[in-house]
Amino acid sequence: MRECGMLLPIASLPSKYGIGCFSKEAYEFVDQLKEGGQSFWQILPLGPTGFGDSPYQAFSAFAGNPYFIDLEQLVGEGLLTEDECEEADFGDDDRYIAYDKIYKARFKVLKKAYERWKKDHHQFLKSKLDPETIEYCFYMAVKDHFKSASWNKWDKDIRLRKPAAVEKYKKMLADEIGFYEFQQIEFNEQWSRLKAYANENGIRIIGDIPIYVAFDGADSWAHPELFQFDEAGQPEAVAGCPPDAFSATGQLWGNPLYRWEHHKATDYAWWLSRME
Repeated sequence: MRECGMLLPIASLPSKYGIGCFSKEAYEFVDQLKEGGQSFWQILPLGPTGFGDSPYQAFSAFAGNPYFIDLEQLVGEGLLTEDECEEADFGDDDRYIAYDKIYKARFKVLKKAYERWKKDHHQFLKSKLDPETIEYCFYMAVKDHFKSASWNKWDKDIRLRKPAAVEKYKKMLADEIGFYEFQQIEFNEQWSRLKAYANENGIRIIGDIPIYVAFDGADSWAHPELFQFDEAGQPEAVAGCPPDAFSATGQLWGNPLYRWEHHKATDYAWWLSRME
């Protein structure tokens, strides 16, 4: 049996807050697919984008992009006001995503929601997240502490994840870690509702998982044994591609390469967890 569908990244959905998200427009697109006799909605990776705003250079292979959290749902939950959303500058050109403005504005808005949310929910944070996502939240809090520097530029003790340093930063940055955990809980809840709605209406959501992860990310910092790093924690080699019709000199992507013998020895546990 042949089936068909459409490719539409979440970010490309219509939105009055600068970037497509898990908003009513996403549900309306599901309705359009159903009405058009489609079976699939293909999306791009959902990970939290880093510098360059590429979904293929995410800060985590497990976490979700906080840009996709629907602010109107937070308003409905009493965590934000419409005025707070309207006052934020997410860009005013509907044809383009102003990632620089979104980066500066969205986290400020989400922080307001978190300050209200944590009064009643902070003790339940970690019970709703998988270990790898919790690791991402810790990574981002430390990254913010070091003014957005990649982990290879951090102080040596936390760069190498010395146990004493890990405990120190977890205590020192507890509230900032909680802020990122809040984002992931909201992301998961909103994403799960949208996916369930699509599936109930006969639409299966498909997409790709990036082959590589970013060097500047929680995965490479928390699990250096998975990658081809030297004793100093630097990549022995990185990903890219040879010259082709698009680039006469080839491309150097910078993603660390996997240490496949380790993955095989662990029955590919990290990959299985990631696929799940």
